[in-house]
Amino acid sequence: MNRLGWARTAVTAVFAANGALFGNWAVRIPDVKERLDLSDAALGGALLVPAVGALVAMPLVGALSARFGSRTTTVSAALAFFALPVLLGLAPSLPWLAPALLLFGLAFGGLDVAMNAQAVTVERTLARPVMSSFHAAFSAGALVGALTGSLAAAAGLPLGLHLGVAGLVLLVVCAPLFPALLREERAPGPRGPLVAWPRGRLLPLAFIALVVLLAEGAVGDWSAVHLRDELGASAGTAGLAFTAFSLTMVAGRLAGDRVVAAWGRVRTVRTSALVAMAGGLLVALGPTVGAVLAGFAALGAGLACTVPVVFSAAADGEREVGPALAAVTTPGYLGFLLGPPAIGGLAEVVGLSAALALLPVLLAGVVVLAGRTAPASGAPVTGGTSVAPVT
Repeated sequence: MNRLGWARTAVTAVFAANGALFGNWAVRIPDVKERLDLSDAALGGALLVPAVGALVAMPLVGALSARFGSRTTTVSAALAFFALPVLLGLAPSLPWLAPALLLFGLAFGGLDVAMNAQAVTVERTLARPVMSSFHAAFSAGALVGALTGSLAAAAGLPLGLHLGVAGLVLLVVCAPLFPALLREERAPGPRGPLVAWPRGRLLPLAFIALVVLLAEGAVGDWSAVHLRDELGASAGTAGLAFTAFSLTMVAGRLAGDRVVAAWGRVRTVRTSALVAMAGGLLVALGPTVGAVLAGFAALGAGLACTVPVVFSAAADGEREVGPALAAVTTPGYLGFLLGPPAIGGLAEVVGLSAALALLPVLLAGVVVLAGRTAPASGAPVTGGTSVAPVT
């Protein structure tokens, strides 16, 4: 395998490890609630803490990536992310859990920006679409992590030991690949701002990211509830909604790079948004469980490629990729966090089916703005950066 092949493998491993460790943690949250005897309100408040940490870290790590390179920030954030989750399992009470969750959120948000900046560097150097494959690795890693986490929970493995071992295993897998990550060399010219806000050409891209990730968050929290409460599905059948969504999401991302190469960004995003809109309408209006399950599957397929394409578009022509990516990822992550409670609040007024109809309405905006993902006119493939040999 050549140098670029190893670089792509290294980035894929980091994305997969990020998803795997997050999945291991997510399925053990009920154990934390039980062990610390937390009320629903206390747990809900605690789970906002890592979100705050991630939102703080994203623009900061974007700035650090611009100053020190995405290779350095990816390795640093990955090391922190692999080491910190053990604290979640060792916290003896809520006052100890909160700072552990804050550190976890800082590392998770920081790694998200850093690894995407490194992914852009690899994609630019290869001069062909590969971003969707990295996001597919994250989704696949999350599914595997959820499975291993469920097995650990079923075996009664203490959470601290479970997350500590998971972090160590992922470190052993990823550490030998860190030297293969690519190092950017700054092109001549003035430095950009440390923190890029979503304005100008980044504003419509930030909106697309917000809508797509809001939809992902809403599906994750409300899909099973919708099938059970609105259509009377059994608990087992209701769980198939998120499974269908996740499987088509992974499949779509695995195929995404070939689709982008064949269709281009604009057609890919516009067609994907139309598929997602159709899925969202089927979810909100479908009269049977089968129809709604098909709607969730269409939503997954339609949303799969959009965020990777938007991240690539955000980096177009940018000498310093990190701040531009942070300007798009931060609103996107905000949408992921605010989507579920927004749907819940709306459902209290108009009902859950009508509240979920908000998703295709918002996705119509993505159809309209798809043209903003077109490659910048005259922008070089490498976006003004060059890649130094890996040492």
